[in-house]
Amino acid sequence: MFVKLLSVGDGDMFYICHESDNFSIIDCCLNDENRDVIINEIKNCSKNKRVIRFISTHPDQDHIKGIKNLFNRIHIPNFYCVKNNSIKRDETEDFKYYCSLRDGDYHFYIEKGCTRRWMNLCSDERNSSGINILWPDVKNERFLEELDKANYGESFNNISPIIEYSVKDGPKFLWFGDIEHDFLLDIYKEIEFSQATVIFAPHHGRETGRIPDVVLEQIKPKLIVVGEAPSKYLNYYSDYNTITQNSSGNIIFNVTKMIDLYVDYKNNLSTDVVKNNNAFMVFHNCKYFGSIEY
Repeated sequence: MFVKLLSVGDGDMFYICHESDNFSIIDCCLNDENRDVIINEIKNCSKNKRVIRFISTHPDQDHIKGIKNLFNRIHIPNFYCVKNNSIKRDETEDFKYYCSLRDGDYHFYIEKGCTRRWMNLCSDERNSSGINILWPDVKNERFLEELDKANYGESFNNISPIIEYSVKDGPKFLWFGDIEHDFLLDIYKEIEFSQATVIFAPHHGRETGRIPDVVLEQIKPKLIVVGEAPSKYLNYYSDYNTITQNSSGNIIFNVTKMIDLYVDYKNNLSTDVVKNNNAFMVFHNCKYFGSIEY
């Protein structure tokens, strides 16, 4: 199995090719330049999977751009999001389509501790994907304040879920969407964090989304991924091993006996890695950079 962080500019898009009969897409940021390449890639990687889901962290444009085109060209029967009634004064076609999915017949609302067949429940038919939702607690007062802001069209970052993906007998990955530093500091005691191998820094690695030290001390990440944004806005987590997408482009995390990292560009990377002699030099058009142990 592998996780891919796509280089989409100022936005987020991931997919997970699970070891089970599952395929997950997290967020969407497609434009005229990357749309066809990414959609064709996802089609190819998911063609032998029976359970395909899209998880939306929140409806900011840089997380839903191109979603209508994606769903029109790929059969994605499962749409997951945090329950909300978000509005926008200037509605894009993608936001309107997001709302149609959110309010339609095939949505699944995610919240802390939710369960769903094949997301985190197995059956005789197939294994689960290994995805669990650590947040939000939909009864938490601070979350409800942020939900009200989204429902009035004011701000959307802090309705983002915290998504955990665990590989059986392997590493753990964490997504935070665009949760902001101050909000996470307010609610972290309500979240059952455990050690994770790779975490994706909130808000594309911006300082505004910096993960508080008290949270990092619980997670003890082996690697923090800092997303794409102008460097002057980024927090580089200097006390931790990091990889920056500004320097690497696309990043693939291929899980073997280690996590093998493959990237577009290697020249400016300084992440502490070991070499895995069994790793492929090229994997899905990305170059082998190194491996981290879990």
